[in-house]
Amino acid sequence: MELKKILVGMEGLKVRGDLDIEISGIENNSKNVKKGNLFVAIKGFSTDGHQYVENAIENGANAIMIQEGCNIKDINIPENVTVVMAKDTREGLAIASDNFYEHPSRKFKLIGVTGTKGKTTTTFMIKEILEKAGKKVGLIGTIATYINNRKIKDSDRTTPESLELQQIFSEMVKEGVEVVVMEVSSQSLKLNRVEGCEFDIVIFTNFSEDHISPKEHPDMQDYFNSKLKLFKMCKTGIVNTDDLYGAKIPRMFPENNITTYGIDNHANLLAKDITITNSYVDFKVKIKDRNERVKTGIPGRFSVYNSLAAICVAQKFGVEPEKVKEALLEVRVPGRSELVDNEKEIPIMIDYAHSPESLENILQATKSYTRGRVISVFGCGGDRDAGKRPIMGEISGRIADFTIITSDNPRTENPEEIVKQIEEGMKKTKGKYKVIVDRKEAIKEAIKMANKRDIVILAGKGHEPYQEINGEKHPFDERIIVKDIIEELKNSENKKKK
Repeated sequence: MELKKILVGMEGLKVRGDLDIEISGIENNSKNVKKGNLFVAIKGFSTDGHQYVENAIENGANAIMIQEGCNIKDINIPENVTVVMAKDTREGLAIASDNFYEHPSRKFKLIGVTGTKGKTTTTFMIKEILEKAGKKVGLIGTIATYINNRKIKDSDRTTPESLELQQIFSEMVKEGVEVVVMEVSSQSLKLNRVEGCEFDIVIFTNFSEDHISPKEHPDMQDYFNSKLKLFKMCKTGIVNTDDLYGAKIPRMFPENNITTYGIDNHANLLAKDITITNSYVDFKVKIKDRNERVKTGIPGRFSVYNSLAAICVAQKFGVEPEKVKEALLEVRVPGRSELVDNEKEIPIMIDYAHSPESLENILQATKSYTRGRVISVFGCGGDRDAGKRPIMGEISGRIADFTIITSDNPRTENPEEIVKQIEEGMKKTKGKYKVIVDRKEAIKEAIKMANKRDIVILAGKGHEPYQEINGEKHPFDERIIVKDIIEELKNSENKKKK
């Protein structure tokens, strides 16, 4: 594609060189540059792409995009290489990528889901409903990228960089995908990763304190404003009106077509007569002018909110109520309040909770609806924030009925030392606990002590199918581990009976 076509839609560019040259591809990593590529230099948090312009040219780049303010005299750029200076190269990369891949998001329906919590579960629910309705659906989010039931790749961030995102979209177009549902992080909105995307529906799940740091958002207002950008990119919105911040959005965007959902406050879609157990939730909701009883195997009040958001989308696509109910009953989200079916019928939940707030949320949620004990099994990752370890120990000791402190991904740290730091917080409470460093043995102990009225929470690893020890990832899928333990216990019981 000609360079001038790739730059369409960018304002305030300064150019030196030929805009009619043919560009074979776009790269923002100089190591991946090939002959005829456009290299886009991005000033990141830890590295500055402008330092690698000469490497990109050596690898064959025939055009370079640099940021305004960069001193071009400090970089050795041959006369035959076209230089484009942009006000913001992150935005430039997004627009250039969208142009190069011929605007793929215009060729399917694009649904964007933002919010502090619930993005992952909501996207999976929407995907399941639309697939039940016969649609070919793509999903992009925190866990992985999927086309229907086929996993394309695991994710290393919630929303991919703009170049990768447009490449994924382009691949989905080739595969005949009709709808793409995508988690949209505040960081991706702030850093223009979704610039150029044409959203058909956007969803706001909820808002609470998170991602406040020098590399993310300086304060809550910046965090909220970043999320609001999604409503400037799309006129059709779906909002949780029970959320304090969400309730403001319809008034802030009066020109938008916004559907609201909730439990406690007036909304277009209301859940009533809610039942929450340790293995499911069900509730009444009006779908297509009929009151329907909806049940989903993801327990917790938050699951009602996520279901309502997904039902709002289903109504916009005209999906039949029976298909909606089937989908919500069957949907499972890897590592997000994921119940593991087992022969002992003990509620065993795998959850990605790996921060103080997320651990507190999952323990409080399960405590509110579990008739028996909440048994918490968790550790903390090595080579990460050590300060949260005693805090998480104190949280589990305060809320759970019994805690087993164990290992997570120790990485290069000594797991015994991590466990001791967690135990410091646990000792501040009156909570009952055990220390079992071997994670498989810890899970086994929890299952042995549990009954059908209890719930076992395996927190921290979620969808990860490995345990990282000294730089090596060992197979450790907790779903498989649980099934193996149950089988082992069953065989042991059978032998005793004989």
